[in-house]
Amino acid sequence: MSMKNILVVDDEMGIRELLSEILFEEGYGVLLAENAQEARLALQQHHPDVVLLDVWMPDIDGLTLLKEWGSQGMLTMPVIMMSGHSTIETAVEATRIGAADFLEKPVALKKLLATIAQVTKEWVAPPPLASGKEGAEVSQQEYETIETILNMPLREARDRFDTIYLKHHLKILEGNIAAVADQIGIERTHLYRKLKQLGIKLPRKAGDL
Repeated sequence: MSMKNILVVDDEMGIRELLSEILFEEGYGVLLAENAQEARLALQQHHPDVVLLDVWMPDIDGLTLLKEWGSQGMLTMPVIMMSGHSTIETAVEATRIGAADFLEKPVALKKLLATIAQVTKEWVAPPPLASGKEGAEVSQQEYETIETILNMPLREARDRFDTIYLKHHLKILEGNIAAVADQIGIERTHLYRKLKQLGIKLPRKAGDL
């Protein structure tokens, strides 16, 4: 098996160096970028197998860069978002625009390596993002949904978020339960129970959700 290359995009030198050491010791090739401009260049020149992308950066934030790649059809590899100040809104938005997973900083070594292994095994490239007026309307709808969730009681909000999250992955993976279970990191039987609990029916074809 050929060595996989991972692009680490983070404006903090200490985090870049730490992740570089960890990944190199695990047998990965490592590329580093401290801002969006360097990340764009690395993506074009080296075509990494995985990208670890920080959300908060001083010039262009990670979500904006991810959206740019998605709208240009450049998400040919899984992107794992990282943030030390993550929120439900950020995680939902990152997943909606194409992130394979979302990790909170400080990232635990075991969780980092397990997530990389998982996304490289089962990741499926999302379709290009809509642009222009249509894309803006969808984005606004997502934010309105998030605001509604935040005003719900905790149990109800959790169920609502889980419903949106699972429908998203089912749609992308065309209702493939095995692929969805691997993608989100739970047992298939647990996923079936969760879908039944939330009243989510499996789509017969892509787009039924």
